[in-house]
Amino acid sequence: MSGQPVRLGLRENMGQFSLLVLVNAFVGAMVGLERSILPAIAEQEFHVAARAAILSFIMVFGLAKASTNYFAGRWSDRFGRKHVLVAGWLVAIPVPFMLMWAPAWNWVVAANVLLGISQGLTWSTTVIMKIDLVGPKKRGLAMGLNEFSGYLAVAGSALATSWVAAHYGLRPQPF
Repeated sequence: MSGQPVRLGLRENMGQFSLLVLVNAFVGAMVGLERSILPAIAEQEFHVAARAAILSFIMVFGLAKASTNYFAGRWSDRFGRKHVLVAGWLVAIPVPFMLMWAPAWNWVVAANVLLGISQGLTWSTTVIMKIDLVGPKKRGLAMGLNEFSGYLAVAGSALATSWVAAHYGLRPQPF
């Protein structure tokens, strides 16, 4: 240990805070890709009605993420934020491959369970880490920047992957 006091604040921790914003953008980008591509894959490749498909993959994603959010906070305190964040990324490794090569719709649903678990661990942990860095006086700003970066990435990724899918096909190119 260096013996120096911990300095809270956005300016004081800009490098680490910016890295966490970028991490959160990557987390959001996968959601954007899915939301723009999966309904078309459901209809065109698996002959599942788009509404049923949207309901199934978003529902399992939401349930998995919501339940994992609870554990993310507890595990962050118990095992450390970085370990939980890395675990969330590891859970997500098979997701793009499952989506690219899914032989049946249930593979897409299973991939969204993994993505929900990953999002619950990664998104939630980046929130906690950013609040830790800026302190209680700037936690609202930290939350706002977190949500902004994530949802901007959702929108940008949805736009980009829709374009790729329209020009090169639904799978595997957008992934």
